Amino acid sequence: MKRKNQSSVVEFILLGFSNYPELQEQLFGVFLVIYLMTLMGNAIIIVVISLEKSLHVPLYMFLLNLSVLEMCFSAVIMPKMLVVLSSEKTTITFAGCFAQMYFILLFGGTECFLLGAMAYDRYAAICHPLNYPIIMNKSVFVRLVMFSWVSWIMVATVQTTWVFSFPFCGPNEINHISCETPAVLELACADIFLFEIYAFTGTLLVVMVPFLLILLSYIRILFAILKMPSNTGRQKAFSTCASHLTSVTLFYGTATMTYLQPKSGYSPETKKVMSLAYSLLTPLLNPLIYSLRNSEMKRALIKLWQRKVNLHAF
Repeated sequence: MKRKNQSSVVEFILLGFSNYPELQEQLFGVFLVIYLMTLMGNAIIIVVISLEKSLHVPLYMFLLNLSVLEMCFSAVIMPKMLVVLSSEKTTITFAGCFAQMYFILLFGGTECFLLGAMAYDRYAAICHPLNYPIIMNKSVFVRLVMFSWVSWIMVATVQTTWVFSFPFCGPNEINHISCETPAVLELACADIFLFEIYAFTGTLLVVMVPFLLILLSYIRILFAILKMPSNTGRQKAFSTCASHLTSVTLFYGTATMTYLQPKSGYSPETKKVMSLAYSLLTPLLNPLIYSLRNSEMKRALIKLWQRKVNLHAF
């Protein structure tokens, strides 16, 4: 009963970019275009890889999973943010906030692990090309993908449930674009020190483990590339790694600054911009990064387009 009396807040208010009322319409237009382009770009990658059998190899199946994650991640944040920007309905229910936080953690964490698995795949392909079919067989691929998803289902469940077990007695204004953990915790009227230790330690571990895997994989890859006798081989190896490294830099850089920073590290407006970087720009840029730099993806896309044109011709 004591907890019930303390928890007087029944809904939250997402402030978003309310400090800039004169920019609401422009921001809505820009974010809507970016969101639609994100959905379209990632959907194209999913369709191309699904339909083109020559791309049914671990490298592109990892990319397919990454595109699914990017679409889901954007869909968790962007629709609500567009509603907040375009109307006076800036509230979000307890259940809605819980669900949004849960899926942000789930999709964001899964992407961390998936990027790590993709680095391991590139390491196996470049450093052990003859044994690659054995190292990265179908069973290993499925286990890596399943582990990326299942491990974060448990983490997201524990962390979100713990956050919403705290009493919220007001104010109820979340000075952020979504119900991310640090922003919601600022409203808890309870001692959250123990949770902060758990969250920082847990986030550090689950972020650093795949990051270290990526770092070690690319150190080995770099040495392997430098030993290659031909310039063509080195250029091809660098090309296949450049797209993944760009995605890692975009995602890890901004996400780490958001979740592993001191409380007073950045202003609320800076945090919103950093959040936009990994929730808006990374899902938008990934399809461009992987499709424009990848000759096999471009050939597959042209091939499917020509097949569609030929069908219409008949």
